[in-house]
Amino acid sequence: MTVASVARVALLGAESTGKSTLAQALAARYGTLWVPEYLREFVEVNARVPREDDQPGIARTQRAREELLARDPRVRDFLFVDTTPLMTAVYSRIYWGRVPPDLLAWEAEHDYAFTLVAAPDLPWVPDGLQRESEEVRRRVHAQLVDVLDARGIPFALLTGELEARVRQVEALIGPPDARRSRDSGNPCRATESGPSDTTRSV
Repeated sequence: MTVASVARVALLGAESTGKSTLAQALAARYGTLWVPEYLREFVEVNARVPREDDQPGIARTQRAREELLARDPRVRDFLFVDTTPLMTAVYSRIYWGRVPPDLLAWEAEHDYAFTLVAAPDLPWVPDGLQRESEEVRRRVHAQLVDVLDARGIPFALLTGELEARVRQVEALIGPPDARRSRDSGNPCRATESGPSDTTRSV
């Protein structure tokens, strides 16, 4: 499988919305790989939350790891990406009220076969330095939706517990091996299929 033939699926969401758990579950379901969120590693290694000048480096590392895994021969059909530079830019807006130029450019380049947003409808759970509060979670979610709408990026809002979210994703992108059973020269887009009550498009 070539890099171009892999459909990349972006999973975005505020803190404590279950996106990392979902990305891992989807990778297992589809027999492929997922790209973990680098921010978590950054916080654990440095024992602190990012400063404003850390943001471009975090996004750059996240993107580089995505590109590396996209070339891994174990990837089948889909690569599930837990967070993209767009999400890093959202946090820059929340905490500093501005986005560095490099990060803004990466946000504009957001181009995935599907963009999934984890709804903040699960119980908020503290997790060390990386999570703040339910209030911050709501603000980040609202900012994320605003950015996606402003950029004209179609997305599917995933709700409920893990099993329900996996079913919603499967209804959107198709069951495992579905892409192998049809001639699909280009990855399908979220606007081409999927439940109308969860898919947003400008």
